[in-house]
Amino acid sequence: MRWAALMLALVPMMASAQDEAAVGTGAVLRGLEKVSGDLVEMNLRPGEEARIGPLTVTLRECRYPLGDPAADAFAFLTIRDESEAQPIFSGWMIASSPALNALDHPRFDVWALRCSTE
Repeated sequence: MRWAALMLALVPMMASAQDEAAVGTGAVLRGLEKVSGDLVEMNLRPGEEARIGPLTVTLRECRYPLGDPAADAFAFLTIRDESEAQPIFSGWMIASSPALNALDHPRFDVWALRCSTE
């Protein structure tokens, strides 16, 4: 019963937090090739793709807190490996918590840094 009351109290706060997001014009992502340690910075606009090794990274959308684009980034990405039929990742990556919803690949890491606003 207490849990239900707590959830009812939090739902309006969660809804208002969702309303306070702005959509960026693109995203800045970083990729790491774990064996060599090479870093790749990717500047993508929605619908654009970038490659890192056999992976193709596609940005769908990037959101950030309204009025503060440097605060955090929420990037919706689809990542495909050329050797796999299905995407190996599809979902939101959060810049401040990259491990929360991370790409699971033995050789490559990809994470969101920030949204672009220009």
